[in-house]
Amino acid sequence: MSKVFALNAGSSSLKFSIYEIPSEEVVASGVIDRIGLGDSNITIKYNGEKHQDVKDVMDHDQATKTLLDKLESLNIIEDYDEIAGTGHRVVAGGERFKESALIDEEGLKTIEDLSEYAPLHNPAEAQVIRAFQELLPGKPAVAAFDTSFHTTMPEKAYLYGTPYEYYEKYGARRYGAHGTSHKYVSQRAAELMDKSVEEVNIITCHIGNGASITAVQGGQSIDTSMGFTPVAGVVMGTRSGDVDPSLLEFVMRKENLSMEEMLAVLNNKSGLLGISGVSSDMRDVEAAADQGNERAKIALEVYVNAVKRYIGSYLFELNGADAIVFTAGVGENSPEFRQAVLENTDRLGIELDKERNESVEEGLISTDDSKVKVFVIPTDEELMIVRDTVRLGNIK
Repeated sequence: MSKVFALNAGSSSLKFSIYEIPSEEVVASGVIDRIGLGDSNITIKYNGEKHQDVKDVMDHDQATKTLLDKLESLNIIEDYDEIAGTGHRVVAGGERFKESALIDEEGLKTIEDLSEYAPLHNPAEAQVIRAFQELLPGKPAVAAFDTSFHTTMPEKAYLYGTPYEYYEKYGARRYGAHGTSHKYVSQRAAELMDKSVEEVNIITCHIGNGASITAVQGGQSIDTSMGFTPVAGVVMGTRSGDVDPSLLEFVMRKENLSMEEMLAVLNNKSGLLGISGVSSDMRDVEAAADQGNERAKIALEVYVNAVKRYIGSYLFELNGADAIVFTAGVGENSPEFRQAVLENTDRLGIELDKERNESVEEGLISTDDSKVKVFVIPTDEELMIVRDTVRLGNIK
């Protein structure tokens, strides 16, 4: 059996999972974090055990070599020939990549050129792809783009109300994110309904520390909440979601902030954290609200209302939905959040089964009579990346 890597490079981290093909069994997984910051943490999970180490890993080239060395020393990989290919999550594919793609030198250069759309991610992702190509010459490298699932959106959904020339000159438009997750859970929801994804309308809610909502019609994204960058859309853990730009100019003048400083506030100090003053973690905010913290209660209400607003608009845009799906950290693990979002929606044909909502790990949480089915589906972006790698790399 051969092995395929699913890799997710962040600005200072490298996450990985190794799948055995064709069984799709996860052999090992882990992460190297604090890359370039000193005292990097190396964590590898294998055979029910966790192996940890600390060493200075200065860049993603070194992280790649360190990872493969560790895997060999633990006998997880005996020889590089076992590795049939690598699949890489890439944040920004712009309008160039409408689906996952085999990456050659030209493709790698394009990913680097698209770095202005994701400056914290694309450069690191390109560096890891290049490093694996050098260590595994001739082995297929496939990039799966966060944005590609959303390239099916029509102009009426992705264009902003700004001068059209900004789109023509600079690509100023809505790109969205979490595309691999939205694609996976929409396909899985169709399977659970015993239907083809092409014949159903589904609203997918990827609610984690980052969050986005997508309207999926016939298996294609027709609208999504995140925008030119992932700061737009619903309120998130530390991101603001949608904000009137004039408010930003007002606050910048009052606080004497630069645009860079304001963007840092919107990305890192807003959302649940900014409103509650407690935490960006939903569990902490829910606990504080239960203990009577008023700002925590308000933060939850704002968060829930933002998600309701997008689900409601997509119900209208889709002319009704066959299903609503909750996924990712909060969506999968907070029955209280799901119940709050779906409260008082019975007139829309949505009826939550509270017992199912409290207990299910994957499956239906609406009543049997609910006209709109509601599912909890754990996302599996890594598996989608591996499947695309196997398909495009012609791996047997």
